[in-house]
Amino acid sequence: MTDTDAVPTTGPLDGAVVAVAGAAGPAGAATLLSLARAGATVVAADADPERLAAAVDAARFAHGGATVTGDTVDLLHLDTARQWAARTEKEYGRIDGLVHLVGGWRGSASFADTDLADWDVLHDLLIRTVQHTSLAFEGPLARSGNGRYVLVSAAGATRPTAGNAAYAAAKAAAEAWTMALADSFRKAGTDAGGPPPSAATVLIVKALVHEALRAERPGAKFAGFTDVTDLAEAVTGLWSRPTEEVNGTRQWLTPQP
Repeated sequence: MTDTDAVPTTGPLDGAVVAVAGAAGPAGAATLLSLARAGATVVAADADPERLAAAVDAARFAHGGATVTGDTVDLLHLDTARQWAARTEKEYGRIDGLVHLVGGWRGSASFADTDLADWDVLHDLLIRTVQHTSLAFEGPLARSGNGRYVLVSAAGATRPTAGNAAYAAAKAAAEAWTMALADSFRKAGTDAGGPPPSAATVLIVKALVHEALRAERPGAKFAGFTDVTDLAEAVTGLWSRPTEEVNGTRQWLTPQP
């Protein structure tokens, strides 16, 4: 490890505890790295233990001294999500963020070819997990005083296409649920006579790209795609702004349609 790789003595998230759901994929791995670099204690979860272990190890190795842990969590069960949140808050004394990166995609050649079985899959992956993490982490985030609930969504939720009906509808539902959480934080702040105690926000991408995907498709331009490292930096930067500026916002990381 070089001097430039060393963990700084302080960072913008020094002392913060941030949970990352769906942490095993490329976006998750980049987010773990970015949060660890910023000084956060990172608590990662995924349903794939092998990929999760690899992502956690990479973050630890890149930022020696950073606390990055991994736990296999099935977020399709509310009780399991609540146990994860309670366990994390008990161990570290606080939770300052939940970054929701659980994803999945199903599509069809045309609207008429849509298979409603795809909706069942996407409902669980894209909606149910958001419901469970938001319900489990709302209390700890509010107690943080500067918490963030971050959902990564897709531009297709705003402008659905014929072959992506199930996917776009599921993403739109997840966004609406997150905005309801934001309103809960807004009301809590209003009742206390101050700003929201936490913020819920949606980061919107067209699609994500990473080094391995570029290597697989060297001739592709990936127009409008967001690199996972840029997404991770956007996530980490959310704590540098006041809760009232972040709460209830949809932030586009790709040109709006």
